[in-house]
Order: sequence, then C-alpha cells, then structure tokens
Amino acid sequence: MNNSEDRAQSPEHRTQSTEHRIKTEEHITQSHALIRCDGIWKIYNEGKPNEVRALSEVSLSVERGKFVAIHGPSGSGKTTFISIIGSLERPSRGTITIDGKNIAGFSDAALSSLRRRRIGFVFQDYNLIPGLCAWENVSVPLIPEGIAKKQRKERAAGLLKTFGLDGRAEHPPEEMSGGERQRVAIARALVNGPDILILDEPTSNIDKESVSGLTDILNSLKAEGRTIIVSTHQETLSGNADVVYELTKGRITGHKDYNGPNL
Repeated sequence: MNNSEDRAQSPEHRTQSTEHRIKTEEHITQSHALIRCDGIWKIYNEGKPNEVRALSEVSLSVERGKFVAIHGPSGSGKTTFISIIGSLERPSRGTITIDGKNIAGFSDAALSSLRRRRIGFVFQDYNLIPGLCAWENVSVPLIPEGIAKKQRKERAAGLLKTFGLDGRAEHPPEEMSGGERQRVAIARALVNGPDILILDEPTSNIDKESVSGLTDILNSLKAEGRTIIVSTHQETLSGNADVVYELTKGRITGHKDYNGPNL
C-alpha cells in the first residue's frame, strides 16, 4: 500500500483498523505468549518511488504448543511475515519477542544461533540440496554443531523412519515425489530438536493424499508439545489450526481462536 492509498483511506476504515489493532494488543497482553509481534512493519525501498509496504502494523501472539495458521491470498505478505517470525528477515519497525526476548535487536550471529536451537523452517520449495541423498540433506543443520558423520546419519535416519522414508534414505531429492521431498524437508527442520516449526505454504506443491499425511504429521508434532506456525492460502490446513489470523494486503484483518475469544 503506498502513501497516497494511506491518505485515501476513509475515517471509518481507519477507525475500524485502530479498533482491531487495540483488540489484538489486548489479546496479546492477556495471553502467555511464546512469540509476540508488536507493530511489525516491513517496508522495501523505503522513501523511494518504488517503495513497497509488505507489512503494516502487524500485531499478534502465538502461545506455546499451539497450531497457528496465517491465512490469506497470494501476495498478502504471509511469507514475509513468517520469515520475520523465523528470524530469516528483520522488521523495518516493531518488535518480535520469543520467551520475552526482543530478537529484532539480535546480532546476525545471535539470530543464527536462535534458528539452530529453537526454530525449524520448511520452505515452500523445500530448498533441498540436489545430489545429496535424503539423510545427508536432513543432517546438514548438524554440521555447524560439530556432530560426527556417524551420529548425523543415525539421527537423520531415525527421523526419516518416523516419516516413513527409511527406504528412501539413500535417494536424492530428484528421485522423490513432492510429498516425499516435503517430509525430508520437515525432517531436516526437526533434526536439531526445535520447539518451534514454521512452514511456508506447505500444501502448494503436494497432492490431496500428501496433504492428509501432512496434517497428521503436524498434529502429531503439536501433540509432542511443539509450536506450529503455517502460512497458507487454503482452508485445508487453517481448518485444523487452534488459531487463525487473516492477513490481507500486509495487515491483520481478522482473528479466530478456537480455544478462546475471537476478534
């Protein structure tokens, strides 16, 4: 949204937006959040003719052990937002806290350490490394930790077996289906034992059968106590979430909590 569009907003729209932001902030204050986002903005090329406001004043909370969906159409800012939550990008303004610590002020090294210890990220296109077999792809995050190859292989093989891929451990991504590649990517995201798992549009590259399997996996991980955050433009996954935030044109426009008050 550009500056002229901001000025063109009606007083009614601005009032509704402010009321929704206040309600969201009240919800954040009242909850015991693992993750809190307060007034997050992401602006590319700020102050230039080609300025793009990807996110505008986004505030929400994620409670520990919940399955949260960020739902919205393509281009709504979902990927940008979960990348900020996952510490892959920094906000232009606003704060994001994990366990009460504002990670927006962390150094690059501190953010890298946080990702390795706490956050598993599954990219929309999986970002698996061609030529490496499944267990090697899964074990990549263990290399900076100085873990020996034998232990890396054992840990990766255990996760692959959990996801029904023990027979595919020696196969590269090029020899796998979309659903199999996704499960390898999830195993890689979990190999360091993170308590937060973030998935970007996980249903976009898989068939209906694989979507059903993915839902089972996410519910199982939630049952283990992990916090799940998913961006999606489909109802399939958001219908299984504990909490759904609607994101439209970079703004939170709705919130549904199936275990608490709706905003």
